[in-house]
Amino acid sequence: MRRTKAALALGVAAAMVLPACSAFGGGGDGDGGTVTLNMVESLTNPTRTELLEGLIEDFEQQHPDVDVNLISPPTEQADQKLQQMLMSGSGIDVLEVRDITVGPFSTNGWLHDMKADLEGWDGWQAMTENAVNAAQDGEGRTFYVPYGFYGLSLFYRTDLIAQAGFSAPPSTWDELLQQASAIHDPAQRRYGYAFRGGSNANSNVTAAISAYVADRIDPANGFQLTDGSTIFSAPEAQQAVETYFQLFRTASAESSVSWGYPEMVEAFSNGSTAFLLQDPEVIATVRESQAISQDQWTTAPLPTGPSGKTVQPLASAGWGVAAASTHKPEALELVKFLAGGDAAAAFAKGNSLVPTLTSAGEDEFYRTGPWASYVTMTENPQTYLNITQPRGVAWWTEWEQKADADVQQVLLGTMTPTELLAEWDAFWTQKWQQGN
Repeated sequence: MRRTKAALALGVAAAMVLPACSAFGGGGDGDGGTVTLNMVESLTNPTRTELLEGLIEDFEQQHPDVDVNLISPPTEQADQKLQQMLMSGSGIDVLEVRDITVGPFSTNGWLHDMKADLEGWDGWQAMTENAVNAAQDGEGRTFYVPYGFYGLSLFYRTDLIAQAGFSAPPSTWDELLQQASAIHDPAQRRYGYAFRGGSNANSNVTAAISAYVADRIDPANGFQLTDGSTIFSAPEAQQAVETYFQLFRTASAESSVSWGYPEMVEAFSNGSTAFLLQDPEVIATVRESQAISQDQWTTAPLPTGPSGKTVQPLASAGWGVAAASTHKPEALELVKFLAGGDAAAAFAKGNSLVPTLTSAGEDEFYRTGPWASYVTMTENPQTYLNITQPRGVAWWTEWEQKADADVQQVLLGTMTPTELLAEWDAFWTQKWQQGN
């Protein structure tokens, strides 16, 4: 809790002879009558948290009777921590909600539907169509207001690929395997690829599979082909997983068997690894690296499959309000503040997110340097296909736990890539048939 700032704000309020009651019409529960909001983020990193704290300070200055207590669990434990807090029914007001958590969180009744509260909010007018659509689920409910989108690109070391004799970054998954393997030299502590073997490892496996079946994928359901079968059942999926897991065997550090988000990003930021497949938020983190300079790295579009196409699933996340919050008016004000206007622009830019505001399209910031690959993909939708993954289903958490465990088994040699595909095909086929 920012008690020092809260006291200062209250002192100013007293000097101005403002009423002691909350501007939202209710009493407070903090020091001197302030309302304390507990806010939990889940995609935590130091750069991002510092940025968020600065925005919260701006909010508190505009709302001197509200004190925001930001809780920032380590990324790998954040979703579990959030779930525990939500299950307890207290101690959380505003939270980070992602397209992979909104399904289970809302199914359990942990999220407040903000649809009616946000009727007439002028923030909607400034948002892109993608952002407005992402804010509503299939039943028209609003459980979170997006702060940005996450879309994969290939981070790469310009100097290392040049030293290995390559004139351009890889444009296909086969070329990525070739270049990463050529650069890989564990004896020199130089690794080809930042492999994700730990938490959320399934997402990069799926990215490879999606690229290989891009010609036949269903844009409305990224885990399904246009004939209704799963992407995991396609013959091309076999080639995709063989190529992807070969990256682990011939181009990755042995320890990457357990790498999650922090370890992957660190491996690239510390200069030891040539390639990293990650979201644009990593741009801000890598820019702060003391190990590699700005002219040693940049990003390239997603690698394509055999058809010359690939898939760009835009993942979304935003801010929501806990159903059990006893300070919903204040919590809603914080959500609107963070998701709109200058705060939204600053968060997207400082956190390197695909922005939610239409005004960003005219900003040179998004057309230069590491951001250029995202512009390339956006401007070439016939090559970089936009699809929607079924992240909002109630069983998404179950899927991720199973899929990550299966990836581990493949890496440890107790399951074959063929068996993994059969497991994943059976899982999704059964879920769709049962409708649960």
